[in-house]
Amino acid sequence: MPEGLIVKALSGYYYVKPEGSAPGEVIQCRGRGIFKKKGLTPLVGDQVIYTPTENGEGTVDEILPRMTELVRPPIANARLAVLLFSLKEPDLNLSLLDKFLVHIEHAGLRALICLTKEDLLGEADKAEEADPTEQVKQLYEEIGYGVIVTSSVSGLGTDEVRSRLAGEISVFSGQSGVGKSTLLNTMLPGLSLETSEISLKLGRGRHTTRHVELIELDNGGYVADTPGFSQLDFLELGVEELSSCFREFRELADDCKFRGCSHLHEPGCRVREALERGEVASSRYEHYVQFQQEMKDKKRRY
Repeated sequence: MPEGLIVKALSGYYYVKPEGSAPGEVIQCRGRGIFKKKGLTPLVGDQVIYTPTENGEGTVDEILPRMTELVRPPIANARLAVLLFSLKEPDLNLSLLDKFLVHIEHAGLRALICLTKEDLLGEADKAEEADPTEQVKQLYEEIGYGVIVTSSVSGLGTDEVRSRLAGEISVFSGQSGVGKSTLLNTMLPGLSLETSEISLKLGRGRHTTRHVELIELDNGGYVADTPGFSQLDFLELGVEELSSCFREFRELADDCKFRGCSHLHEPGCRVREALERGEVASSRYEHYVQFQQEMKDKKRRY
């Protein structure tokens, strides 16, 4: 029985790329009725076993075990999340970036932070004494995240991003209008994904990506160009799980005086002590407190 990879799901059809096939070769398949009975849904990124049918199409018979599974966007077997945040138009939003990182940590994916639109920065923005781009890069690299500064205009960082995607199923996500489709078009000339101008009044772009689809790279990688998000909620995450999604809190939390320390008010809290010593970034801790409150407010509403 042949195996393949679901690269697109649309209107009840699954587009399967057969194992070892040429770039762009896909077979349009339907899923077996048994999936519905079992409450299973084949996802983009699934490795599947399928049966070709006489009309040149096929039937997905079996979903092979998944390494990871994301709910939003619905995609299986992604291991790397590329989080794209623009330095300008819209301005860099660190609170939203930290929110994305929480969700990525909870999902068990690796994260690569991609700071886009470097070409829009003026000379004043790049002043040596207080270069905000360098400060943000240093902050997240010290926590342990990879950070690449890019420009689709000059090509800065494009090759580096491309090399990180080799052999991976990667998810491209971030705030709307930050240049996800533009960067993919730059890495893959001829792709021509739809892009949109930024509404300066709203400070965000229109959503231009309407379904999840894997884009095949020539280095063995696949990229899921996913719908942009202007906000995320915490419905899939428990309050007690939040601190473990802040990478720099994990090791410190083991030495807190109280097990299950919330890092908000308890005595002997190693996270707050590290904050006072400047070893935990104040912005990260402020966002942690903010997210705690958001989660509590949501819990009360539901």
